[in-house]
Parts: sequence; structure tokens; C-alpha cells
Amino acid sequence: MTKVVVRTDDVAGFFARARDAARRADRGEAFEGKVTLSFEDPQRMFTVLSEARRRLMLEVMQEARTINELSHRLHRNRSAISKDVGLLEKMGLIVSERQANPGHGIQKAVRSIAPKIEMVATLG
Repeated sequence: MTKVVVRTDDVAGFFARARDAARRADRGEAFEGKVTLSFEDPQRMFTVLSEARRRLMLEVMQEARTINELSHRLHRNRSAISKDVGLLEKMGLIVSERQANPGHGIQKAVRSIAPKIEMVATLG
């Protein structure tokens, strides 16, 4: 995956992009390594992708980090980081995996699904 686009768009725009993708598939054209997530409302997009969550995504776009590393680097509570990781993972923007932490049990490593995330909000 090369890029994720998070955008605001109405239902008509969503279906227009889907029809365009279907036509390209019918012609046998290759698809870009891109995923698009759409929100109908810009306010909802920026509520879900708050400043704190965007900072978290920037951290894991640079390199995979554990929940503890994110908590220290972002100066945030570990449980708040865990909740944000769960939400962003549910949205498909990041992934996490459990890994052994010798002498300390298991830890969760978090990474981005793409090296670039583009946010597009259209008003009006």
C-alpha cells in the first residue's frame, strides 16, 4: 500500500468513484496502491481523526512502535493510546500485532498501513 486518502464526500461521490473503479477493472487496468476512506461530514472526520490521533499516526508512519513507546513519545496515558490504536485499527489506518517482550510478557507493536496518508475535506 502506498497511500491512504481520508476524504469527505457524499454518497453520490462514493458511488461515482466505485463506478470508475469498476470500469477500470473491466478494461483490465491496474489499480493504484491506494485506499480511500470517506466521511460524509468534515466535522466527523476531524473528530475521529483528532490532533492526538493524527500525531499517533505520524509516529507509527515513521516506524513501528509499541504502546509504551507511543505513550512516552506522545506524553499521553497508556490507556488513551490503547483506545486510539483500537479505533484507528478498526478504521483500517493502522495495524497492530502482539510480540514477545523478553522478561516482560507480550507487547503490542503498532504500524501504519501506508507511508503516506492524505486528508481531504471539502466544504460546501
